[in-house]
Amino acid sequence: MVKLSRFLLQAALAGVAVAVVIVLFFPGLLDGDRRGTAAGPPPAESLQGPVSYAPGVARAAPAVVNIMTSRIVEVPHPLTGEPEADPFFSEMPHGPRDREQASLGSGVIMTPNGHILTNHHVIEQAESIAVVLANGDAHPAAIIGIDTETDLAVLRIAATDITAATVGQSRDLKVGDVVLAIGNPFGVGQTVTKGIVSATGRTELGINLFEDFIQTDAAINPGNSGGALINALGELVGINTAIFTRSGGSHGIGFAIPVDLAREVMTEIIEKGYVTRGWLGIEVQAMDRALAESFGLERPRGVLIAGILNGGPAARAGLQPGDVVVRLDGQRVDNAREALNAIARKRPGEPIAIEALRKGETLQFEATVDQRPV
Repeated sequence: MVKLSRFLLQAALAGVAVAVVIVLFFPGLLDGDRRGTAAGPPPAESLQGPVSYAPGVARAAPAVVNIMTSRIVEVPHPLTGEPEADPFFSEMPHGPRDREQASLGSGVIMTPNGHILTNHHVIEQAESIAVVLANGDAHPAAIIGIDTETDLAVLRIAATDITAATVGQSRDLKVGDVVLAIGNPFGVGQTVTKGIVSATGRTELGINLFEDFIQTDAAINPGNSGGALINALGELVGINTAIFTRSGGSHGIGFAIPVDLAREVMTEIIEKGYVTRGWLGIEVQAMDRALAESFGLERPRGVLIAGILNGGPAARAGLQPGDVVVRLDGQRVDNAREALNAIARKRPGEPIAIEALRKGETLQFEATVDQRPV
């Protein structure tokens, strides 16, 4: 019994000695053990983000170009309206003078044939347009077509050995996805900024007639217009268009046209020279609470037909001013923007089913849409 007690005591002392050695000379072993048991492995979500976005940028940047435009404008002579000017200048012409006005923007090469997408407001009223590639080469550009209702324009340059953008799908974007904006802000040269998708499907901003914007907090500044919004893989998902700002600089609220919409517009412009959209020949007005009460509705719903074109598609179908449209092709309509988009998506010659309220009665109509006037 004494021998057993002595053995146990010796074993205990040996264990204590080993523990002291580990604590003094190998503390990292204890830390590693604590990390493994207490914290556990990092969540799978934290392992998905890349350490660097350089590969995606390298893939997309060659397709982003700078666009320089110029036009001649008249400016008043500095002595105009100065009757007390020095007599020495009295014989000099005091009328308006011509001056070249230049502006800068961005664009994205969409095809190896030199088609470039940009914003209409970038090249609006331009008398000459030059496109500067990422490698510094400059080319004159011709306007293939414009679509003012989405603020898009298609240019073309006569260049070979150019890199077109890799196009993604904007409909796959989710709020929180990482996106990068590439363009030429303030004319400083090609610049990349990073952010996330803040929202999708933004409408009723008063920027374009047809709106379906991606909102992002990636810094977008003057000169970025027409540039690329890409995902982390370097795929084009939008065309940067506008910012919300009070100072002229980025406040973290920028808007881009989804590439799915932009590519559809570009394809139609290249093939036809214009964009095909449906049209009913009606002027609609949003329903507020006061209007709803005047029409005997419990709550605002649908859109009011405030005006109608004689002989137009809606008039031929039997619709009248004062009718309240509540459904188009079976889909509920809650505001004028939804109604406009639903009609515009139809092809000329296609029928559209219309459900409307007239004096408290629900009526059904079918109209054949026409081509929206360009």
